[in-house]
Amino acid sequence: MKIIKLEESALRKGRDLARENKKLLDEKGVYAFDVMGSVGSGKTSIIYWLVKKLKDRYDIGVIAGDLTTEVDAERIEKENIPVVQAHTGRVCHLDSSLVRMAMESLPLEDINILFIENVGNLICPAAFPLGIHSELVVTSVTEGPYIVKKHPYTFQRADLVAINKIDLRDAMKVSIESLKEDLKELNPDARMIGTNGITGEGVDKLIQCMNLPR
Repeated sequence: MKIIKLEESALRKGRDLARENKKLLDEKGVYAFDVMGSVGSGKTSIIYWLVKKLKDRYDIGVIAGDLTTEVDAERIEKENIPVVQAHTGRVCHLDSSLVRMAMESLPLEDINILFIENVGNLICPAAFPLGIHSELVVTSVTEGPYIVKKHPYTFQRADLVAINKIDLRDAMKVSIESLKEDLKELNPDARMIGTNGITGEGVDKLIQCMNLPR
């Protein structure tokens, strides 16, 4: 007798829908980023600066994931780009079905870059593929010197890491070089760039490391 657990079945359906999401994005010519990070790491600030610096070169859309609020979406929307708020309620991550519903509310024909801001969490989102092309993890020096080691599954998947709030590294006694070494051990192909979400420092270098469409 074959026994299929509900969790296993749900994860499989999620992976299947993620593949469908990516196929749709490819058909529409949209390159999508899953932006992950803890609450307070500065995900919204980094997305804000990416949008601000890229919106004259690309047509950008944003899906903002949050439990119940619209604060992050409203901030990004002020840049006059299409934004969809995705509420997860009590769930600590976005999934492929919610992202699909959000995509259906976006003018995909008029977008070539999509930033998906995941829920503030470095654990759950790593287990739920959305159907994107690249994963950007935003962490910060305020999360301590062992943030990479403590969350290996997320950082192993990352294509690019923004280590944010670098202006506080001395006060927090956090070595950026040590964090880079930790990342290199887990994921030799990922790049880590120091950023400041208040001033935009480091965002130009972050953009240079992103695999943006030409």
